[in-house]
Amino acid sequence: MSRVTQTKVRAAGGLAPLEGRGHRAAARTRSGQWAAWAFLAPVAVYLLVFYAYPLYRNVELSLRNYTVRSFVQGDAPFTGFANYVKIFGDATFGPALWHTVVFTVVSLAFQFGIGLALAVFFSRNFRLSATLRALFLVPWLLPLIVSASTWSWMLNSDSGVINVVLGAFGIDPVNWLTSPDWSLWSVTIANIWIGIPFNLVVLYSGLQGISPAIYEAAALDGAGGWQRFWKVTFPLLRPVSAITLLLGLVYTLKVFDLIWIMTKGGPSGSSTTFATWSYRLGFGNLVPSFGPGAAVGNLLIVMALIFGLIYIRVQRRQAHT
Repeated sequence: MSRVTQTKVRAAGGLAPLEGRGHRAAARTRSGQWAAWAFLAPVAVYLLVFYAYPLYRNVELSLRNYTVRSFVQGDAPFTGFANYVKIFGDATFGPALWHTVVFTVVSLAFQFGIGLALAVFFSRNFRLSATLRALFLVPWLLPLIVSASTWSWMLNSDSGVINVVLGAFGIDPVNWLTSPDWSLWSVTIANIWIGIPFNLVVLYSGLQGISPAIYEAAALDGAGGWQRFWKVTFPLLRPVSAITLLLGLVYTLKVFDLIWIMTKGGPSGSSTTFATWSYRLGFGNLVPSFGPGAAVGNLLIVMALIFGLIYIRVQRRQAHT
């Protein structure tokens, strides 16, 4: 056998193992891709079934004139944006929008402010700190129907404990739940009480991520307690504060059961928000208005989406700076 022939044989014999290794590597890559898709599939199915499809159905409901019959048979006529025009022209729209804004803004402000104060207080790790933090979680752990029923009893005009305490100081009883002047503030106070523990937990966790060395350096520079809070704690807590406020906003916008149990949006619509109005339109009447109710619900989704996009934009700006 010539040298040229021997060289070709050796080369062919050397290429065969290389080709085998290449095929095995490609097979491993494909199997890894299939495994990744297998892990991703349950999440994708969950998002499609419980998020994408309900959102699609809600939008579809708002664009058609659904009745009970057409809701079952599925032959509702397409009306475009007629349901949106109807709710914008409804006399309830303006007050419900104002109540939603007041309820959301006041709840967020007090929940965040009190939660931050408690987080700073508990960050000192004094004796019984862990026990007291656990007790503050009780409002968050209770079912909303229990919390709402408790506040309804406490704010009862005749036998509520709040009016009993006020009477002990010579103050006349207040119609907390039956007066148009007080009903919105009553449900707002109850919602603040429920949301404080969430803010406390998240902000306390954020405070634990701030190094004590930073506070020591600030103290050596002569910074007092308030200066350390405004110049060190608050700026470093800003990312955690932003996500806390965003989650609180989304939760507060959709609060329904608390208001419905305590006042049902009354009296005379004085505590009606978009969430309660949407429910009343869709399920609270003998002749339900599914389309307008879905349209009001979509307005809540749009409001939450707008603030979510604002949050993402602010976070990107902070990342670039």
